[in-house]
Amino acid sequence: MPYRKFEFAANQYYHLFNRGNNHAIIFCEAENYRYFLRLLGKYLLPDQVEIVAYCLMPDHYHLLVCPRVDTLSKLMQPFLLAYTHAFNERYGRMGALFQGRCKAHYVNKNEYLLQLSRYIHLNPVRAGLVKQAENWEFSSYLDYLGIRTGSILNPKIVLDQFQSPQDYRNFMEEEMEIQEPGLSELLFE
Repeated sequence: MPYRKFEFAANQYYHLFNRGNNHAIIFCEAENYRYFLRLLGKYLLPDQVEIVAYCLMPDHYHLLVCPRVDTLSKLMQPFLLAYTHAFNERYGRMGALFQGRCKAHYVNKNEYLLQLSRYIHLNPVRAGLVKQAENWEFSSYLDYLGIRTGSILNPKIVLDQFQSPQDYRNFMEEEMEIQEPGLSELLFE
């Protein structure tokens, strides 16, 4: 029986996410976040997977991606294993770091894509880690605002829906509660 109800397809959008095994912390310090992003660039970019948005939280991560190849699962496995190995070595631990395989949702509508980008970027605010999304260093929101230019990110599909980065900021701030149907399954319970 296949793990997912769908096969990853090239040039389609997906929300990838996972959390620490037993809700454990997967990013203990700033260097962990940075290393995860460096590995993301090494294993998934530039010509294999387009990263549209991301947010790394202390115990989980979110990636909004568009693979350019049909082998996204095969790319994710060595990426996450490399991070797990480095994390385990650094902190003298053994075993699985993540709670099973990477989870994925197919993003089939443009409106869903916009709402999902907002959900991803507001994650640290909803978790009470920061008061404003731009205060969380480990998401792509600063890139969306034009404050930072990351080399692993291509937010064009989302930003092209807005006149300016300020319009995207307004979109982020206009609604802190998720009210769009279909987004409730994105929340970690």
